[in-house]
Amino acid sequence: MLTQTTPTRFAGLDGLRAIAVTLVVVYHLFPGSPLLGGFVGVDVFFVISGFLIASLLLRPSRLGRLGSPRRLVDFWRRRARRLLPALAVVVTVCATVAWLLGGDLLVGMGRQVLGAATFSYNWLAVADGTDYFAATAPELFRNFWSLAVEEQFYVVWPLLLPLVLLIPGRWTRVALMLVVAGGSAWWMARLIAGGEVTRAYFGTDAHAFGILIGIALAFAVANMPDRAWMRSRGMQVAALLAGATGVAAIVVAACIPETPDAATFPGTLLLATFGSVLAVFAGVWPGSWFGRGMDVAPLKWVGDRSYGIYLWHWPVLVLVLVGTQGFGPEAGVPVWAGVLALVVSVGAAAVSYRFVEMPFRRYGFRHALRALGRRIAGGPVSRFAGITALSVAAVAIGGTAAAVVNAPHTTTAVAAINRGAEALDDTKTPSPTPSPEPTADAITIPEGSEITAVGDSVMLASAPSLLKEFPGIAVDAEVSRSI
Repeated sequence: MLTQTTPTRFAGLDGLRAIAVTLVVVYHLFPGSPLLGGFVGVDVFFVISGFLIASLLLRPSRLGRLGSPRRLVDFWRRRARRLLPALAVVVTVCATVAWLLGGDLLVGMGRQVLGAATFSYNWLAVADGTDYFAATAPELFRNFWSLAVEEQFYVVWPLLLPLVLLIPGRWTRVALMLVVAGGSAWWMARLIAGGEVTRAYFGTDAHAFGILIGIALAFAVANMPDRAWMRSRGMQVAALLAGATGVAAIVVAACIPETPDAATFPGTLLLATFGSVLAVFAGVWPGSWFGRGMDVAPLKWVGDRSYGIYLWHWPVLVLVLVGTQGFGPEAGVPVWAGVLALVVSVGAAAVSYRFVEMPFRRYGFRHALRALGRRIAGGPVSRFAGITALSVAAVAIGGTAAAVVNAPHTTTAVAAINRGAEALDDTKTPSPTPSPEPTADAITIPEGSEITAVGDSVMLASAPSLLKEFPGIAVDAEVSRSI
């Protein structure tokens, strides 16, 4: 017997999302953990997104042929329902709290909010000269760069897919996607070789290989036949081993320390990407044991809320650290702060999933707003709940506007570094002169001309004080200099 598999949902993807978000969250909240490369969880998300969106678009639809305006609008409307409500809540709530705390948290707030609202966060950050690995600013929405990459894919891919389908042959299309993915990885390596780490990591062009490989997998398994031999015990064991190998590859990649070269970008990222492909393929295999195992309740619960957890965890961590200790994650994350940020993030994601994400996904924007109107027009308890929700939304929107308007132009750290650079530019270090030999019982303090200070941005920011304390000192310092 031969049938075609057209599942309404794909087994194993929720569990894989849970693993991906766990890696990223542990990497950020608990930097002392063994997951020194946990940022590869983002690349797991990219593979899932590429596979899932391409698979959904390849399905027949009652809304017309692929590429028709009606079907495109329906796809984009569904993506907006899925992504925008939770994103708006995180941005407005966290920006309002940042406004209340003030200081360096507000630097670049206008750019960050604009990037989140227009799905262009990654490119605005690159244009602004943001250094993803710099330790000079507690950027509140830094993790939104990956959402921008995915959302740009959601906009562009439905327009390109009909053109790709003009190419005859399933495997020709798979080969095309793999070639383009290889080009993207090659471009990342070239940018890294030129020292442009942030450009390589943030750029959609350089970091699209995970999405493209996910698309290739979707083409490969589209309308995959469901034969009896595919559900046999031997094939199920083989699929289980393949899936376990894929998850193991992801975990191994997450344990490899990052390096600012092609070994990590794209080397380690590709290891996690191909591990994700194995796991997704094993999950969608007909009757997959692996897929059912990945959909166990705890993993599915986290996977369902992985979007919200990812959105909340970084802004919450920044707010916790700045609010309690006055510095951001770049200065270190105490364990207690990581635990607190984790609890708040998971709790906020659960509330958002229940009261924001699911209502909008089920009923759409108009019906959800009408439901809020019915609450306000209802009984006293219902009216109180509706008015409270509107009031909170109004305060959050007002706080976000205030955060953007009152944002300072630069951080205190950058201001100190600039002052240090200016002090060095205005000072001419005299040539050192020989000092008399100290006597046996004398202790001498070296003159400034006998001292050379070498360091990074911290040394540069300290230059004015060093020059004042030790006139003639030679200070050699640069921002982001590594050992």
